[in-house]
Amino acid sequence: MATGSGRSMIELIEDGDHSISFEFFPPKDEAGAERLWKAISALEPYRPSFVSVTYGAGGSTRDLTVEITGRIARETSLTPVAHLTCVGHTRGELEKILDSYTEVGVHHLMALRGDPPEGPRADWTPTEGGLTYATDLVELARGRGDFRIGVAAFPEGHPHAESLDHDADVLVAKARAGAEFAVTQMFFRASDYFSLVERVRARGVDMPILPGIMPILNLNAIRRQGELVGTAVPDEVIERISQHEAPEDIRAEGITLAAELCQELLAGGAPGLHFYTLNNSRATLEIFERLQITV
Repeated sequence: MATGSGRSMIELIEDGDHSISFEFFPPKDEAGAERLWKAISALEPYRPSFVSVTYGAGGSTRDLTVEITGRIARETSLTPVAHLTCVGHTRGELEKILDSYTEVGVHHLMALRGDPPEGPRADWTPTEGGLTYATDLVELARGRGDFRIGVAAFPEGHPHAESLDHDADVLVAKARAGAEFAVTQMFFRASDYFSLVERVRARGVDMPILPGIMPILNLNAIRRQGELVGTAVPDEVIERISQHEAPEDIRAEGITLAAELCQELLAGGAPGLHFYTLNNSRATLEIFERLQITV
């Protein structure tokens, strides 16, 4: 049984020297499901503060997300955080989904506006009868049940943000609506993360902001993803990766870069690390080895 369901996320994050957490996504087939549960089993001994399960574009994985988070709550010691987006749902449908999470024992939630089905850079059009902003979803969840709520943060700014200051204003509004913590989009410069934290603190909000870590295992794939979500791969990172040709050497350099970023973040005061696992524990465990994080 999950042990953290009754505790606030701030308590879970602050339990120990620093927080470790993992993100998974609903698998598409049986082989994917096997990989997912193998990764969960491999990472569970590290006693993460929480694990999150993503929600497909347009609500495409709604039932699977509810099922997986419920199973994690029932069958493991982990605290599951279920993602929920505004995309493709009316207010009434969102209320039913929130009730479904409560029924399966999931009390922690990542409340996200979500991306349009066409992708993060497409124009945003609210669903008729639905919600417009993540702030609206935070408020709905706060009034619907005993949810501990997290939200997204963007060290380099959301693709649709007018400016970095406007982006910080949005994050602060989500905190004041009831969000307890934030998890950032992937990034590759610690200075971008610390600048975001400074902007939020200057606005009088001190909620934990967990840096999201995505190791570069394939440079072209990361570049494509970064272009979609507004994350730049810095020239100095490209230069280091480009010194290698063999896929295994590129991968090893990506792990080294991720470990160095983690060390800089923790040394600078980040409350923890959130790993985008892609349902595979290997890269995360290799980073742990570099950081000397043990079971």
